[in-house]
Amino acid sequence: MSTLALVARNLWGKKSRSIGLALAIAFAVMTVVALTVVGSGLESSATAVMHIGEANFVLSQKGVSDILNSTIDKPTLKKIDSTPGVASAVGVLVETEKINAANPVFIEVGIAPSDLAPFGVKILAGHSYSADATNQVMLGYTAAQNFGLHVGDKFRANGAVNTVTGIVSTSSSFGNDAAFFPLPALQGYNRVPGIVTLIFVKVDHGVPVSKVMHRITYAQPELMALRTAAQFGQADLTLVFVKAAATGSAILAVVIGAIIIGNTMLLSLFERTREFGMLLSVGWSRKRIVGLIMGEGFFLAIVGTAAGLALAVIVVLLLTQLPQLLGVLHAHFTASAFITGFATALAMTFLGTLYPAVRAAMRSPMDALGHE
Repeated sequence: MSTLALVARNLWGKKSRSIGLALAIAFAVMTVVALTVVGSGLESSATAVMHIGEANFVLSQKGVSDILNSTIDKPTLKKIDSTPGVASAVGVLVETEKINAANPVFIEVGIAPSDLAPFGVKILAGHSYSADATNQVMLGYTAAQNFGLHVGDKFRANGAVNTVTGIVSTSSSFGNDAAFFPLPALQGYNRVPGIVTLIFVKVDHGVPVSKVMHRITYAQPELMALRTAAQFGQADLTLVFVKAAATGSAILAVVIGAIIIGNTMLLSLFERTREFGMLLSVGWSRKRIVGLIMGEGFFLAIVGTAAGLALAVIVVLLLTQLPQLLGVLHAHFTASAFITGFATALAMTFLGTLYPAVRAAMRSPMDALGHE
C-alpha cells in the first residue's frame, strides 16, 4: 500500500479526530484571514478619503485614533499655504453622519467655493454654493442618484434642510458619493469653528514632493504627511490596532494550533505504536514514517484551510452588511490574505506534527511491537 493510500485510510479510520483537527485549523485560518481582510478593507475605505482631492500629499494631525478626528487650525493652514514649494493647500473638514439606514456613515466635506477647482471638484449641473451660505449643498453625482435628487431639490442633513445647488464629480468614488458644504456652515453644524480635518497639498511643478513634505513636518511636528496607504495606516491608530490584531491572531493561531495538533498526534502515536513498529520491521525507513505522519497532518491542513477560507469569506460578507459598518467596510479579498491563512495552517501543522513524527520514527521496531 502506498504512503498516500495509508494516509487516507488512517484519517478515514479516525473520522472524528480528523474532523476535529480540520475544524481547529479551519477556525484558525478563518480568524486570521477575516481580520486581515477587515483591516485591508478599512484601510482602503480610509485612504479613499485621502484621494478625494487631487493632491500630491495630505496633512493630518499626528497620533489621532481615527484620521477623521484630526484637527488643524486656521493659522496652521496659512503657514502651510505660505511654505516654499507649495502651490496650493486646501483645508477641508470631513465629517460623517447617518442620513438613513442605507447611509449610516455618509461623508460630508466642508470646503470653500474658491478651493473646489484645486480640490478637483467639477460641477456637472447647477452652480456652486456661496461661501457663507448656511442651507446650501452640492452632491456627488452618485449620491444624487442614490437619493434621487436634482438641482433645486431639498437635502436634509445636519438637522437642516439644504437646497441642492449643484451636482459634482471628483476623481474618487468616495467624493462622488459625498455631500459638499460651505466650510463655515459645516464647521458651525459640528461646533468646530476655524478647524479643518485634513490639508490637501499640491506642490509647485518641478519641486520634489518629498522635499516639501519634509520641510512642512519639520516646521510643524504635530502634523504627519501622508502619501501612501501604508503611511495612512500608520497615522490612524484604529487601523494600527486592527493590523496588530491580525498579526497577533496569526501568531496565536500558530502557537495554540501547534499545541492542539501536537497533543492529538501524540495521542495517536501511543495508539498506533505497534503499527509503526510493524512498518519499521517490514522495511519502512524512518524517513518514510515521518512522511506518513506529517502527510496526515498536511492533508488535514489543506482541508482545514479550504474550509477556513470559505468561512472567512462568509464572515466578512456578513460583517459588511452590519448597520454599523455598512458603507465603511468593503471586502477586499486579496491573494496575500489567502496566502497568510494558508501559511498559518502550514506552520501550525508542521510544528504540531514534527515532534510526534520524529518520536515515532526513532523508536526501535522491537520496543514498538512490544508496546501494549
